Amino acid sequence: MYKRMVTFFNESVAQFRSTEHVFMVIVAVVIGLLGGFGAVGIQFTIKFFSRLFWGTGELHLDYLLQVPIWMKVGIPTGGALLVGAIVYFFAPEAKGHGVPEVMEAMALRDGRIRPRVALAKLLASSLCIASGGSVGREGPVIQIGSSIGSTVGQFLKVNPQRTKIFVACGAAAGIAAAFNAPMAGALFSVEIILSDFGVAQFSPIVISSVMATVVSRHFLGDFPAFTVPVYHLVSPLELFPYVVLGLLSGLAAVLFTQVLCFFEDFFDDRLKIPGIAKNVIGGFLLGLLGLLLPEVYGVGYNSMNLALLGKLSWMVMLALVFAKILATSLSLGSGGSGGIFAPSLFIGTMTGGFFGDLVHMALPTLTATSGAYSMVGMGAVVAGATHAPITAILIIFEMTNDYKIILPLMIATIISTLLATKLNKESIYTIKLVRRGIDLFRGRELNVLRRLKVADHCNPKPQMISPGLGFRQMLEMVVNSPNTSFYLVDGDGKYIGVISLQEVRQAILDQDELSDLLVALDLATTAVPTVTVDTDLDQVMKLFGHTDQPELPVLDPDSGRLLGAISHRRVTEAYNREIIKQSVGSELSSSIGVLDKVETIDFIDGYAMAEVRAPQSFIGCSLKEINMRSRFGLQVMMIKRRWSNPDGVVETRQLVPGPDDVIQDGDRLVVLGKNENIEVLKSM
Repeated sequence: MYKRMVTFFNESVAQFRSTEHVFMVIVAVVIGLLGGFGAVGIQFTIKFFSRLFWGTGELHLDYLLQVPIWMKVGIPTGGALLVGAIVYFFAPEAKGHGVPEVMEAMALRDGRIRPRVALAKLLASSLCIASGGSVGREGPVIQIGSSIGSTVGQFLKVNPQRTKIFVACGAAAGIAAAFNAPMAGALFSVEIILSDFGVAQFSPIVISSVMATVVSRHFLGDFPAFTVPVYHLVSPLELFPYVVLGLLSGLAAVLFTQVLCFFEDFFDDRLKIPGIAKNVIGGFLLGLLGLLLPEVYGVGYNSMNLALLGKLSWMVMLALVFAKILATSLSLGSGGSGGIFAPSLFIGTMTGGFFGDLVHMALPTLTATSGAYSMVGMGAVVAGATHAPITAILIIFEMTNDYKIILPLMIATIISTLLATKLNKESIYTIKLVRRGIDLFRGRELNVLRRLKVADHCNPKPQMISPGLGFRQMLEMVVNSPNTSFYLVDGDGKYIGVISLQEVRQAILDQDELSDLLVALDLATTAVPTVTVDTDLDQVMKLFGHTDQPELPVLDPDSGRLLGAISHRRVTEAYNREIIKQSVGSELSSSIGVLDKVETIDFIDGYAMAEVRAPQSFIGCSLKEINMRSRFGLQVMMIKRRWSNPDGVVETRQLVPGPDDVIQDGDRLVVLGKNENIEVLKSM
């Protein structure tokens, strides 16, 4: 009875999943609701920890000025220690501002994000912000929402294309709930997370964004994020100062990006101390900076409101531009957790404010007050930093509910984006990925090899020889061997060097004089780059670009023993197969997704696609040896193989098969052919 109920449930779910539109809409609603609760949850968690640390849920400037010095330094330091512990022991993905990690998951892992990331990011970012960390809460809610979307996709076992859409739904839900801005949330997800305005599944993203906003408005109220001044364009000539503001905002955005990268590099690569200690140092330095300018603590919305209302002098606002850049770079560079969206808004507010104050003092009858320039500066710096002008324009419009600002906002935002793009090709999000070797905009095919490891594609039995082997014996071995590289190892299997056919050919020319004197060690070279089983094939291909060797040795990093060899041909074949997999997988994904629960799908009369467990007699044999088409009249479309990822989580890989692929125990074959032939295969 139980088995029948499970079968009925699985078939019902599979049938529901096969109805594309209804399925995507319902799941989008669920992700939107969960993402909205995640955004609301982080705000309440921040207030809880803030009361715990400071004795108040809101870090107002007046309150901070009364706080003792030991609290101003000690609380950010202690908070950084707790954040470092969460990142180090629980989820390293919670480190940093979150959006690049989501983009990396989209590019390299088909949108798969570990479920624990949502909880880790919630706790780490809440602790960081509440203890005074100079970061924003928008990046965390984006990563939390994306993690929720990815988890839903993995739970439902949908194909990679749907998983990516669900991740985008989660990101849209996060940004929409954080800013009470559903339009901006949807556009942010399309413009930054997917980087594709031609996405076919735009409706689910909008639905998730709207649902998250409903949740946010229910718990937090329906009002703009900032108190904005009444704006009006005093004179058409005022547009010229906004052009200058666009240029200043672009420079501020580039400076922010470069300083943040500098501190990330400094703490990650140059400071050789444990990770948690780096967090503590960053928190301590932030506390010292806060002694001079406590406005840099936390998200900084209160200080931004003061600037928007014109209650800060231009000198203070100018100082806060550089102070906030330094404070955020210290917080995130040292390993803190939080977003860069709110700091970008803060920097933009102060940049526009100080410039607007000076312009208004010089031309009081032709220009608006500094608050209007602060509003425009917000969007301009965000656009310059993220290279996403459409999102920046919409988010400022929705946060302020003031359409009159749209004209100067568009001018300054576009100019800022153009200047920032000219000075720095990468945005504050993508620059972190490019430094990891991930280029999102030169074709995702370039990232394919980063998913693949040497362990899965190397030859585990390379030709090994003794360093003392005589030349004549070695020549006989070379003649009778299909290999082109010969590896010298000592008695313990430790790698010494490699001999290629090129060295052998050169030695043949002098064999009459030297054949009795030469040994293998005399011909070996040690200048060939080496790799390990954990090296990705992208790095291997880069190494091949610096050597003329057809193979690279694969070594044990601890003992130096030779474990195998990886050839240029195998890397090329792996690349081609992954590209084919992406192409074929997109065509078959819907049908194969249904096969997760329903093992056979009927096509035309007499033909079907079915998922069949590989018979025991196939184990250890290649598809060429099995000769499926001749023996059974079937075509193997895909192999489903279970494997354990580096985190120990068992996942299912979908492999586009080649003739040399060897069937492993537990593999399931997706085959296409006549029904009777499929039944024969099932009966084996």
